Amino acid sequence: MNGSENPNPFRVLLYSHDSVGLGHIRRNLALAHTLATEVPAMTGRPVTGMLLTGVGHGTDLDVPTGFDVVLLPSICKGESGYEPRHMQVPMDDLIGIRAQLVKGVVKGLNPDLIVVDRHAYGVNGELRKTLAKTRKKRPGTTIVLGLREVLDEPDVAAAEWARLEDLDRFRTIFDEIWVYGDPQVHDVRHTGEVPAELHDLIRYTGYLSNGRRWIPEADPTEAPYVVSMSGGGSDGKGMLSIAARATIPAGHRHLVVAGPQMPAEDLATLQAQAAPGTRVVGSVPDGLATIRRASAVVSMAGYNTVNEVMSTDTPVLLVPRELPRQEQLIRALGLKAAGAVDMERLENLTAERLSIWFAGAVHRTQDRTHLDLAGLAGVAHRVADIARASMKEFTSAAV
Repeated sequence: MNGSENPNPFRVLLYSHDSVGLGHIRRNLALAHTLATEVPAMTGRPVTGMLLTGVGHGTDLDVPTGFDVVLLPSICKGESGYEPRHMQVPMDDLIGIRAQLVKGVVKGLNPDLIVVDRHAYGVNGELRKTLAKTRKKRPGTTIVLGLREVLDEPDVAAAEWARLEDLDRFRTIFDEIWVYGDPQVHDVRHTGEVPAELHDLIRYTGYLSNGRRWIPEADPTEAPYVVSMSGGGSDGKGMLSIAARATIPAGHRHLVVAGPQMPAEDLATLQAQAAPGTRVVGSVPDGLATIRRASAVVSMAGYNTVNEVMSTDTPVLLVPRELPRQEQLIRALGLKAAGAVDMERLENLTAERLSIWFAGAVHRTQDRTHLDLAGLAGVAHRVADIARASMKEFTSAAV
């Protein structure tokens, strides 16, 4: 431990809006575990904090010691934009509730660091007033926008930035933009996904791959096996229905993980379609633990599952979602070009083609050491610097 013990905890708030899938909260959980374990060892200062999320009902979150969770009323994407997932109230009323909860959490926690995942001002601007007030009342608070390495097609990303209305005001609120990726694979500065006026705020961390927390399985699937998964599962039926019918390599089993958000009737359909030697389950206790023991993986191309696979040398075939966003397709194409993954578009995927891919994949590994996969460590080092600086400011003010 560097330096003497410091009882003054460094306070962190991690916000994610969470409307589709579990990607945003999973990314923030990975960050929270890293900060809770690594930053105290670097600074001698404990880390505590809050995960502020709209992840919804029935999700068991693996929260690190020193952190807690505030659940915001859930939202989902409807035909005309975001709408309440459960509550039967106008969206404006729901945003009002969420905004008040955000305000109360920030006021009570007095965070030293706020990391906003993906949407700078949250859903329908629910963070805007609170962040502006925090910047005015607590100028020492570091406020960061955290972005996955791919946002979307440049035109779509540009339209989202345009809705922020004033980039100069953005600069007065946000200190940094963290991009969780490797610019050699995909660089948002070159694609135009982040406006040129903000490029000086960008810090590339590396992919949030290596060092992810995982929990060994209490009752592991008998190896060797291959696994197919679709993240949260809300839109994975098409790909998994093909995977469930694939012929698996001799001597292997096939585990199909539908995801906790797949509707029960879709899960039942997949189970009925399963080929011999294939088992379809709704979820597993720890996806990374399952991936680490697999001989090969088939997956959609969501950020977190891709990062978990890339922390191993296991071959993966990515089958990206292509609507309503191009994010997964862009990610899969970039990583394929970098030699890190295989890729197949859903429109071309068949059980026969997948059977052939499985047969070859189980006999090889995939080298990914040429990529920057140390993003969690990169974030930890940056936060340690911020924690040391904020402690110096606190000590100077006390004197």
